[in-house]
Amino acid sequence: MRDWGDLPKRALTASILGPIALACVWLGAEWWTILMAICVTGLAWEWVRLCGGSTRRIPGALVPVFVLISGAAAVVGQFWISLALLAGGAVLVHGLASRYRNLAPPLWFTLGLVYIGVAGIALIDLRHTDIVGRDNVLFLLAVVWASDVSAYAFGRYLGGPKLAPAISPNKTWAGAFGGLLGAAMVGLGASLVVGDPSTAVRAIVVAAALGIATQGGDMFESWMKRRFGVKDSSGLIPGHGGLLDRLDGVMAAAPLAALLSMVSAPGLQLWR
Repeated sequence: MRDWGDLPKRALTASILGPIALACVWLGAEWWTILMAICVTGLAWEWVRLCGGSTRRIPGALVPVFVLISGAAAVVGQFWISLALLAGGAVLVHGLASRYRNLAPPLWFTLGLVYIGVAGIALIDLRHTDIVGRDNVLFLLAVVWASDVSAYAFGRYLGGPKLAPAISPNKTWAGAFGGLLGAAMVGLGASLVVGDPSTAVRAIVVAAALGIATQGGDMFESWMKRRFGVKDSSGLIPGHGGLLDRLDGVMAAAPLAALLSMVSAPGLQLWR
């Protein structure tokens, strides 16, 4: 008998958080930036907590500070400066964390700062491009959600060989294929919505690449939790874990989406 016991909780979470995210994307870059500031602050708090630190004391306090400062630079269009600020913060945090023996290794603090900071910068940069930015973020969210839902459905229904039992014992090859298929279907759908079938191949490839990144983020988060010996990153979302549990796919796929947007023709969505 297949275990679908957590489906109602997942559906409830999606029905609450999904519309909030979509509304912020649609209302404009300012609303999206506010949502991202809240999210990265919560993500930084979770990461520092996993490392045994506190965001009320050094070095943990510097993780959300540098994440927010680098995000602020991205808001005003200073993409490369935001990355430089993030790099500088990573060096400082690593040096300070080295002085505390009761915390996780300094590299973990640094990794969290870079991981959360780069994702936040990418998500802000993606949206701050008027209508095209709105479309790109909506496309990214659609790919991530389709990948997650399809992977869950295929994995639970079909079961079969495990994908990487040492990292995540519940993930299967069937789920991985389902997630990739779901992402690709979003790409195909996007090409049909814009009424340009000639973009179908590129759209499918881009969506599939983002889908692979999404699943990679999910695997990384599973590996990280096993490293810290926890089931969930926090209890911020009662019954569902924390922000790292819910946003792992978006965090991994966002930098790739931002890069693809940069190399796309000006004024065109990243999948065209």
